[in-house]
Amino acid sequence: MKNSYSWGVVCCLIATLSWGGTFPLMTSALTHIDPYTFTMLRYGFAGILLVILLCFREGRLGLSLKGERIGLAWLLGSVAFVGFGFFVFLGQQMAGANGALTASIMMATMPMLGLLVNWMLHKVTPPSVSIGLIIMSFFGVITVITKGDYSSLFATPSSYSANVLIITGALCWVIYTVGASYFPHWSSLKYTTITTLLGMTSVLVLNAIIYAYDLVPVPSVNNLISVAPHVFYTAVIASFIGILCWNIGNKIITPVNGVLFMDVVPITAFAISAIIDLKPSFPEIAGAIITGSALILNNLYLRYRTPTKKISICKLRC
Repeated sequence: MKNSYSWGVVCCLIATLSWGGTFPLMTSALTHIDPYTFTMLRYGFAGILLVILLCFREGRLGLSLKGERIGLAWLLGSVAFVGFGFFVFLGQQMAGANGALTASIMMATMPMLGLLVNWMLHKVTPPSVSIGLIIMSFFGVITVITKGDYSSLFATPSSYSANVLIITGALCWVIYTVGASYFPHWSSLKYTTITTLLGMTSVLVLNAIIYAYDLVPVPSVNNLISVAPHVFYTAVIASFIGILCWNIGNKIITPVNGVLFMDVVPITAFAISAIIDLKPSFPEIAGAIITGSALILNNLYLRYRTPTKKISICKLRC
């Protein structure tokens, strides 16, 4: 039964629900600690758990890097954990109370960003319909960040620096995900574990520089205690369990179906935000619907455009 389609759906749902809960949670965490330290704690603990699991599943050979492209693995890990962790969380912190909603919507654009990255790296040109739907998805994002006042995007462009950081972070994660294709003989677990460990070296070095030059204060013990529940959730639930469920679910139902669950991320973030009395405005809801619709329509278009071919959509892990 564990290989049944319904089990794959449950796994994808668990993953995206856990990711959707991350952004409202971070709104609170970022009032106690800087995004750089939080990134180090989140992926540091997640990395330890991944190493334990990799050793259990694949033994010592799972950690072997003999003859592998270590430099590329380090670069991709750095792009992911420095780029995504620093940029997305810093952007959310700068955006304030509405940062969780904006960030969650931008995460739903990852499959569309994946088409663009594949275009650049693998020369796989998206169909013209997909390009139009990519534009539609970003129109939804713009609707969210401007709250429907599109003229403000040009009137006060400096106020959208936080949003640029968030979308840059999302793009970094897409590059990391697409980069898995350069390690075809690695399991998803090994790719995730090795790149996490190598990427964390960059996170640790950059954090040391940030602390040494007093760019951010070293967190106090009280601040670390305050964010302990947040670190546990994001490291264990969202990163460790979420990634594993996502990989299992996509293997069962295939990525072309699993990618649709990315719409669960903003839905969850919006629902949690509404519960804590941060109700999204009508333009924010409309923008989320536009972005989600673009993802669904593109999925249906690719599915029926090439019914006899295997469609590959990158598996995105938050």
